[in-house]
Amino acid sequence: MTSPLEQKIRITGPSIVTANRTFDGAVIYRNASQGWSTELAEAAIVRTVAEARALLAESVADDIGAVGAYIAPVDINDGGAIKPGNLRELIRLRGVTIELPVPA
Repeated sequence: MTSPLEQKIRITGPSIVTANRTFDGAVIYRNASQGWSTELAEAAIVRTVAEARALLAESVADDIGAVGAYIAPVDINDGGAIKPGNLRELIRLRGVTIELPVPA
């Protein structure tokens, strides 16, 4: 199995490091103070491969309480709110149920 640090990292926009907490499986996000948070709004944003690699390395080295750390895309709106950048991350954040638009 390939270590997260050995994988090719591609950054195409704002991204974060995320994982799951080992004791309850909760989705967690690496924050700027070298800790983990369950709040996406507190996640440290990376914009370059070097920043992403450094934050991921820090996360992997400090894997107590977290498993499977990886880099995920996010969207940041004009007001600065952070939102998941793809469907997978939206499902991880909200759970397996997503409201679909009702046809007119």
